[in-house]
Amino acid sequence: MNQLLQKYFGFDPAKTTIRTEIIAGASTFLTMAYILAVNPAILGITGMDKGALFATTAITSGIATLIMALYAKMPFGLAPGMGINAFFAYTVCLSMGHTWQFALTAVLLEGLIFILLTVTNVREKIVYSLPPSIQKAIGVGIGLFIAFIGLQNAGISVKNDATLVALGQIFQPSVLLVIVGLISTAVLLVKEALQNTQFSPIALRRHNFRRIWREFSIGEELIRA
Repeated sequence: MNQLLQKYFGFDPAKTTIRTEIIAGASTFLTMAYILAVNPAILGITGMDKGALFATTAITSGIATLIMALYAKMPFGLAPGMGINAFFAYTVCLSMGHTWQFALTAVLLEGLIFILLTVTNVREKIVYSLPPSIQKAIGVGIGLFIAFIGLQNAGISVKNDATLVALGQIFQPSVLLVIVGLISTAVLLVKEALQNTQFSPIALRRHNFRRIWREFSIGEELIRA
């Protein structure tokens, strides 16, 4: 078994084990599984069938991940992007008033153009023509956009004509559940960071800096690909 995995996937028994890889795969799935609920919820507001969206999200994610594993030999899980689906629903369909059929046609054409730009290496040249700070800010901006949508859907942030946004009814059970989840996530993240740095505040800052820099480096490598 190890020889087969080493031949096709570069599995190195000296660095990892099958048990570790299974746990890593299960952890990746649990981390990504939220898209099965969020993607249909976001795209469903355009009039698309949520059941079909759920099935499509699962099937496309599975196919893309298998291609990444069997063809590219990379341990990456792929699923629909949270930035583009929010832009599709809230901007193209709701704000601009286009139908979801029209928007899907645009997505198809955009995908074909994107493949062409990738094959000709034009995409890489476009990205690297931007200053490094803007390259890194792209991911940050998408994350803030998704976080803002999540706060709105949770009821923590609501529309206000005077200030654009305002604090929602935070004592509602559903809102409290979200707040408890956010606090629990923050505590677990801090606890893991402290355990990895032996409870040293200085080491914690260094650990976070190294982790952020590593994430930026990974992002740049993905852009190069």
